[in-house]
Order: sequence, then structure tokens, then C-alpha cells
Amino acid sequence: MKAIAIIPARFGSSRLEGKPLLDILGKPMIQRVYEQTLKAIPTAYVATDDERIKQTVLEFGGNVVMTSIDHENGTTRCLEAYENISKELGEKFDVIVNVQGDEPMLEPEQLNELIRPFSNDGVRLSTLVSPVQSAQDLFNESEVFVVFDKNKKALYFSRAVIPHVRGIHKTHWLEHHTYYKHVGLYAYSYEALKEFASLESTQLEKVEALEQNRWIENGNAIHVELTHFDTIPVDTIDDLKKVRRLLGEKEG
Repeated sequence: MKAIAIIPARFGSSRLEGKPLLDILGKPMIQRVYEQTLKAIPTAYVATDDERIKQTVLEFGGNVVMTSIDHENGTTRCLEAYENISKELGEKFDVIVNVQGDEPMLEPEQLNELIRPFSNDGVRLSTLVSPVQSAQDLFNESEVFVVFDKNKKALYFSRAVIPHVRGIHKTHWLEHHTYYKHVGLYAYSYEALKEFASLESTQLEKVEALEQNRWIENGNAIHVELTHFDTIPVDTIDDLKKVRRLLGEKEG
């Protein structure tokens, strides 16, 4: 099965401006994500609309593709990038992996976990979830939670903690239920990515600001694969400090 990884990267961010270029122990964050991605998927590209990010990727020897400045989300940027790359290389790929550019602690095995379901007939889109280990995560407003059915198909994604345990204080919910948080990685077939990008925004997508709900609202399935790697997306300066500390302990 032939896979390609695309890492959308924007300079602008409402909470952490220029975060793909932020230094993490001597390397820009986007380089760390790219290098971890290559350990699992040999064909990888950063997709950006920013010259600063482009030059940084070229300087560390990575592949980069420029995309339109008009994209509202990573899905449409990923589609444009893939179509341009596929045309340039003269190749088609079975699976397109959308890697978030703010996951410097990405584990290569997570990408293998993400791709593996495509060996089964009918899987068109997959993502990862991780079991919540700490009650602190239930109070973390940066987390996204997911519920799924017995066939590992996602039912709903929310910034609220779901499900609600009636009659029990939130600090004790982990004693009564296993919660799952979303790991923001996706893998698509080309047809699914193209269809997803063509769909109009839906109400649940808008209110949660979670584009994956658009796919579900249109009656499509997202296969959920379990990972036990607990990565930390960098959304705030506190996240950045935590990642620097953890990577420093790991590498040092």
C-alpha cells in the first residue's frame, strides 16, 4: 500500500503566531514533525502558503509545495497539495495522510496505526483516538473528545467532554467510563479527500469548529483506530514549554 504524507502549515494562528517556525531544542517545530513523519512514510511534503515556512523547509532539506492563501482548513489545502504533487511526480497513492504541523512529539508508529485500517474493504477515512489517562485532560479546553460505536466508527467529535456521567462530579468521571481524546491525524483515499473538500460546511462543524463533523453529518464513516501514544499538540505557549521540557528529558 503506497502512502504519502502531507503536512499543512500556516504561519498565522490566533493563539500562537508563527508556530511552525518556533524553536524546539534547536529545530523549528515543522522540522521535528517532518523528520518524525519520514520514519514511517518516506514520501512527505509540507504544504504551505507562506514563504518563510517554505524557505525553512528547504533549508533543512525537506519537500515543500506552495498552495493557495485562500484555504479555510487543512483538508482543502491537503487536496490541492496532493493533486499538485501527484501530477508533478506522475504517481498516484493509495492513502493520503494529513499530518498536523503542530505535533512535534508525533510517534512514527501512530502513522502506521492510521494507515493499517485501509487494508480492510470499505475504509475511506481514518483517524486516531487515545484513552484519557488523567482527569486533568477532562478540564483541558484544547482537547477534543470523541465517542464511537462497537465497529470503531466515530459517532461524534466535541470540544465538550462526552459522554456526561449523570450524578457524578467531573473529577470522578474516569472512575466510571473510559474517555477518548482525538489525535488530530487523518488518512484518506483520494476519492474521500476530494469528496470531503467539496462538501459544504454543516451546523455541527460550525458550532464545534471541528471539520470532521461535516463528514459524519453527511452520512459518511470515520474509522477510529486506538493509539496508546499520548502526543501533545502545540496550541499555546504553555504547550510549547511542556513539549520543550519533555523532549529535553527524552533527548537529553
